[in-house]
Amino acid sequence: MHAYTYGDALEASEKINWRVEDLIGGDKKLDFAKPFLPESLARVTPLGFLTADEQLALNQIRGLGYLYMFGLVEEFILPFVLDQARPQLHGDDVRVRALLEFASEEAKHIQLFRRFREEFEHGFGSRCEVIGPPSEIARFILSHHPLAVALLIMHIEWMTQRHYKDSVKDDQDLDPQFKSLLKHHWMEEAQHAKLDTLMVEALADACTPAEIANAIDGYLEMGMFIDGGLKQQVLFDLENLKRSRGTALSEREREEFVQVQHQASRWTFIGTGMSHESFLATVEKLDPALRRKLEEIAPAFC
Repeated sequence: MHAYTYGDALEASEKINWRVEDLIGGDKKLDFAKPFLPESLARVTPLGFLTADEQLALNQIRGLGYLYMFGLVEEFILPFVLDQARPQLHGDDVRVRALLEFASEEAKHIQLFRRFREEFEHGFGSRCEVIGPPSEIARFILSHHPLAVALLIMHIEWMTQRHYKDSVKDDQDLDPQFKSLLKHHWMEEAQHAKLDTLMVEALADACTPAEIANAIDGYLEMGMFIDGGLKQQVLFDLENLKRSRGTALSEREREEFVQVQHQASRWTFIGTGMSHESFLATVEKLDPALRRKLEEIAPAFC
């Protein structure tokens, strides 16, 4: 059982309060001599046919895609949270303020990641393609039942916590500037994970058992949609690496590249969230059988 409250989350958020211009731009430059992502997420070293320079470039390309994906998902998190706050405007003031702070921070994260992409493209030296457009992806996600969307967002929030605490925090080899972006993002997402847990519980309280089961199916459907996007991003990354380093791979090497990098992305964006204990604990409260269902599916994304 958790002890999350809207008041505690609001109080913690108000103490953090960083600004985009404090984290990137000007003299706060990315160091392209260092990796951006921990190897546990990037998984570039299994690609032994790439040179050390190519593996480093791929790690940084994956870093671009990593923050771009967060910016992309926050394009649908922002309107969803505002929709949850709107019916409460004449009710619990603390709850409304906590949700509005949640939305405000997501808007700030979108701005941060856009600024990061500008800095990345300036320093990396070549253009990198990414999936999208975000508006179309948001439209598909938001067409699902609110509980299904809230489950997906909760997955994303706990995923962020796991990445930073398990892989980023103690990795001293990463570019300090990129690591700082992840740290400050994590600090605010820690409150978002708790708030979204409360939103899931509130939405589930108004649902029948059949509606809850259907919401899990909707969550899985959106997960497969995201998985398709991850596969497309891997294909883009293959071309992004070729464009930046002139890397020419054989057909066998291309197949291995796609297989390894797709599974790495699946672990990063699907497996780490679906198997997170806090996420599963909330699903178990909805229905223990639904937790078992997800636990059976999760290994495919590891």
